Amino acid sequence: MKCIALIPARYASTRLPAKLMQALGNKTVIRHTYDNTLATALFDQVMVVTDSDIIYQEIVRHGGNAKMSRKNHESGSDRIAEAVEDMDMDVVVNVQGDEPFVQSAPLQKLLQVFKDDKEQKIQVASLMQVMKNKSTIEDPNYVKVAVDLNNNALFFSRSMIPYPRDGNTGIPYYEHIGIYAFRKQALLNFTQWPVSPLEAAERIECLRYLEHGISLKMVETEYMGVEIDTAEDLLKATALLTAKNGN
Repeated sequence: MKCIALIPARYASTRLPAKLMQALGNKTVIRHTYDNTLATALFDQVMVVTDSDIIYQEIVRHGGNAKMSRKNHESGSDRIAEAVEDMDMDVVVNVQGDEPFVQSAPLQKLLQVFKDDKEQKIQVASLMQVMKNKSTIEDPNYVKVAVDLNNNALFFSRSMIPYPRDGNTGIPYYEHIGIYAFRKQALLNFTQWPVSPLEAAERIECLRYLEHGISLKMVETEYMGVEIDTAEDLLKATALLTAKNGN
């Protein structure tokens, strides 16, 4: 099974301007993401797909693989779909550019879902992790996912789902980690559909799949690190990196 990893990287960002070019230790955020994805050795190819010459140059001048988008895109999935149109692969993994602490084990579990799917019924899979902090569960910056008994996604929301009407029910809360794996045609199909109503309301692109009846298999993983959306996230990531380096 041929697997590639693509990293959509948009320069503009609202909550933290130019977040992918922010310094995190001795590298930019986007270089951490690219280098750590490459270091997993799980993929036949790793490439950054970007609308920004600044990000493109940041990757290639350090020996990395990058490609410029030809069009403007609303989502990361749209951006990488353009890149894969003429590429040969079975599964493409979308690694968000703001996930600098990419690790091998979660991505390996994600790919294993497709290797075990002999009948090729699974079209899209993604990662989730248990949330234990009440403040993050209630924080709309953290996307939550509710799943069925087979770990298929029922819904994604920035709200607290499920809502604990009777207090603590013991049901786990899951944070959606924005790393996806797609069969190629499923990704191309996504780009042919207009933005769906729930997707527009929540600003969560994977709701487009659910609204078109496509299941998402969710894979539970351990803590992946910090997804960088805000200045506070960058401070948390810097602290985590310092701790990892033993400084």
